Amino acid sequence: MHASRLPLLTLGLAALAGTAQAYDQPSVNLGSTSFYDGAPLPGGPGNYLVEYLIYGKASRFNDEHGDKLPLPKQEIETFAPVTQYIHLGQPMASGWMPGFTVIVPWLAHAEVDDGLDNAVLSSREGVGDIVLGAFLQSSLTTRADGSPLLAQRIEAEVILPTGAYDRDKSVNPGGNFWSFNPYYAATYWFTPRWSVSGRFWYLWNAKNRDPSTAFGDVSSTQAGQALHANFATQYALDDKLSVGLAGYWLKQISDTEVDGRDVSGRREQVWAIGPGLTYSFSKENILTANSYFEQGAENRTEGNKFVLSFVHKLF
Repeated sequence: MHASRLPLLTLGLAALAGTAQAYDQPSVNLGSTSFYDGAPLPGGPGNYLVEYLIYGKASRFNDEHGDKLPLPKQEIETFAPVTQYIHLGQPMASGWMPGFTVIVPWLAHAEVDDGLDNAVLSSREGVGDIVLGAFLQSSLTTRADGSPLLAQRIEAEVILPTGAYDRDKSVNPGGNFWSFNPYYAATYWFTPRWSVSGRFWYLWNAKNRDPSTAFGDVSSTQAGQALHANFATQYALDDKLSVGLAGYWLKQISDTEVDGRDVSGRREQVWAIGPGLTYSFSKENILTANSYFEQGAENRTEGNKFVLSFVHKLF
């Protein structure tokens, strides 16, 4: 079911052991959407409100080799409510439905502990970066017997640097740069009850003209390009309840630039998997819950995440 990018925070680490460390990528949708991700909203064309509650806790800050940074404590806990508005238009002659979306995140709680009275890590809370998206959603194609077969969607998203940002803070609701994050999503049914879903993004980031003090005396930074994806397999126990496994993956594919020069050893990656379920009270009201356990993080935090979302058709 359609929902879009969910930014939570950006993270930079201050100078540590004589080396400037920072995590460069903006927060993107890693596991915030999962089951039936390529399918059209079951309530049909109209206007929808989606509310997400995203809780994350990590106890590892990893370097480029996946090893923990040398801090006495490495803990970060966040809670982010995110509100999304979706307009799904009427089908065109081709059967595809146009639409647009607006996302407003809020980092309501961000607490870090470095074991050094937060001399290295610090955080702030507030409204995050607004996301605007325009998409085309296919109708659900079916087999000869009428059972579902395939649904697809393409979307172009722009992340605007509207969120709260303080270059002296390690954790910020906003990234202070805009990004382009288009994706392709699809759900394919092997049987009427068993299906798989995936959403696949390309991420390009603009320059940050007021970069984190973790970089030292520089005038600009630009996070490298990245690929990321959400994936899920779901099984419908009945017309209302589906259960399954979901996961996500991110890999930075080009170096971060500092003052226009490539800096090696900063590429980020992570993957996660975990159980989840989705329950349809009706076609207009749907609840989804996912838990994720991260693995293989490099130049990123590594921990666990819980996502609860509720879709409601307004009219």
